[in-house]
Amino acid sequence: MDNKGFTLIELMIVIAIIGILAAIAIPNFIAYRNKSFCSAAESDAGGISAAVADYFSIPTHVNTPTVAQLSGWKGYNFTRAGLSNANHGGIVGGDPNDNITITVTDGSGRCPDDYMKASPYQWDSSGVRDGWDSANATYYKFISLQR
Repeated sequence: MDNKGFTLIELMIVIAIIGILAAIAIPNFIAYRNKSFCSAAESDAGGISAAVADYFSIPTHVNTPTVAQLSGWKGYNFTRAGLSNANHGGIVGGDPNDNITITVTDGSGRCPDDYMKASPYQWDSSGVRDGWDSANATYYKFISLQR
């Protein structure tokens, strides 16, 4: 009699191997996905920065715009309609000849603390550096417009 198929031991070994691989891979996939929420906030800040630079390319624009003023202007859109966990952006700085600070808060609340703490923002006498404030999950982007 010619029996074909797998033995119970062979099936158990294959299932154990798949379980071990899943135990290793799933936490990594979750970390990659959570870091994408951080990247989305950083990307939103870059988009707002580009819109601000584009806004000031028109000579009659002399005051710092708000995010609401930039939304819809020349096709820029910073709102994600219908999403309760959308990022929230803001522009700080009244005088456009000074530094303008763009803030984007992670609306999902899923950007990992260790990611934010690894790249903190800096705004002091030693210089300016874009980065995260992990206390309130806000990404800061600093731009300086030279006219």
